[in-house]
Amino acid sequence: MAYDGVLIYGLSKELEESLCNGRVDKIQQPEKDEIHLTLRSRGRNYRLLMSASASHPRIHITEQIKTNPMVPPMFCMVLRKHLSGGRLIGIKQPGMERILELDFAVINEIGDLDKKTLIIEIMGRHSNIILTNPDGTVLDAIKHVDSSISRVREILPGKQYFYPPSQGKTNPLEADYADIDQKLQSSEPGKSPVNILANSYTGVSKATAEEILHRSEINNAKLSQIFVDFFKDVHNNKFFPCLLVDHSGKPRDIFPMAYTIHDPRSLKAYPTFSEALDEFFQVRDKMERIQQRTAHLHRLININLERCQKKLDLHMKELEKAKYAEQYRLYGELITSNIYQIPPNVEMVSLLNYYESDNPMITIAMDSAKTAAQNAQSYFKKYNKARRTEKKQSQLVIETQEEIDYLESIAHNLSICTNEDDILEIREELTQGAYLKEAAKKEKRKQQHTAAFKPHHFLSSDGFEILVGRNNNQNDRLTLKTALPNDLWLHTKSIPGSHVIVKAGSQPISETAVLEAATLAAYYSKARSSVNVPVDYCPGKNVRKPAGAKPGMVIYEHYKTVFVTPTEEKVQAI
Repeated sequence: MAYDGVLIYGLSKELEESLCNGRVDKIQQPEKDEIHLTLRSRGRNYRLLMSASASHPRIHITEQIKTNPMVPPMFCMVLRKHLSGGRLIGIKQPGMERILELDFAVINEIGDLDKKTLIIEIMGRHSNIILTNPDGTVLDAIKHVDSSISRVREILPGKQYFYPPSQGKTNPLEADYADIDQKLQSSEPGKSPVNILANSYTGVSKATAEEILHRSEINNAKLSQIFVDFFKDVHNNKFFPCLLVDHSGKPRDIFPMAYTIHDPRSLKAYPTFSEALDEFFQVRDKMERIQQRTAHLHRLININLERCQKKLDLHMKELEKAKYAEQYRLYGELITSNIYQIPPNVEMVSLLNYYESDNPMITIAMDSAKTAAQNAQSYFKKYNKARRTEKKQSQLVIETQEEIDYLESIAHNLSICTNEDDILEIREELTQGAYLKEAAKKEKRKQQHTAAFKPHHFLSSDGFEILVGRNNNQNDRLTLKTALPNDLWLHTKSIPGSHVIVKAGSQPISETAVLEAATLAAYYSKARSSVNVPVDYCPGKNVRKPAGAKPGMVIYEHYKTVFVTPTEEKVQAI
């Protein structure tokens, strides 16, 4: 990805133009590693997002609005204390590093004008947001770095702030032809020009180095000439923010200008860096946050699935033993029929099996310490015990398999969560099912928030309303309360997935609506990536919930089956 010093250079100029002299109105921390500053500048409000996420660190103006914790984290409170009401007076980038420094002028507690600097370091898992005094003393940081993490550079309140260790690279804005040629010629044999440029110049990513090399090849020009020309354009702010998109329009990379190494048709231009960055990171960041919040729930479900699978294996083994019940009964009856012909104290006896047409001989083990009658009674007892075991284990197998199916449905629902409300509903379901312990007070307050009933909503190409449940509780409500008797109900056959309802209205449901609803049922199921997925459908009146069944578990009858292959393109078209 080309989120390098070049892009940050252009972004810093853009932020400076939009935000400088703006007043800090709000400071929020919606994530443990993300800060939102609301600044009033040039007659409008701007929301500046700063993230120290390990995978998506960044800074840009955003249109995103996130839910904030009821109690602000400590770093947020420190920022509010020192920056609230202050004015942003400058933004600078040291060299071409992936670092931005935001200088604020604030009135302190005794009424004097003071200066504070908020620094964001965009460096992968080492990214950080740091507040310092004018003398460089760290007031606080969103990530504390002590000697156990880094012996070279501690970032703690009271410590002196230093830039990350220099890697001996040159600022590309200061490079000349001779310097570039010397670096290219003096490098170790076999090292590619791309690696030489990326390793020699600050803020030059491999993507940018590849672009410079490509321009030199297509223009048949010296690499040093193209390098200098490229950074002249950078210095003169000749930027053209754009995203590299795939065939479906999804952003794959971001560039500070149109990189000629890519097909122009795959580049989508934006008027500002912030708009491009907001678009690029919005879905990525959202999905990563959801994965982080659901990871422990996935682990919990997997632990319970493993437990249930072990239980199922044990029940199946016990059931396997019970299959000898009829053999025990036969032994008892044959011994009883021949009771006077069996000598005492024998360990084995061979008797005619008169239950079979050819009357074969059958050998039966005997307890020599018991009489024939006692041996017969022993086999009848084994028979009765085996029958009881079979009945009990058969029921336990059914119950355990139902629990496995239920847990797999929750795992599927977790995999399609798109927001915090979805996760909270599943947490609540797991708590009600005693899979999750009662939450602490802080979490209880979250769970007391009952999300509005918002299933996925679609409209078929011929106008039929289609509703898709997001989790088991929604599936129950959708199927048992929302669906009318003549509405159509759909679900993947024997595959965990969402309940789907097609609202009939006053007219018969079309075949087109059935196929599109079936596609949605397959897409919002565990079989999303499969082909020819079987989807059962029937009127809502043919679906019912057995007494005591777990959320989302229903039975249905008089149904039909259709086979569909779900794709994201088909779903987006509905």
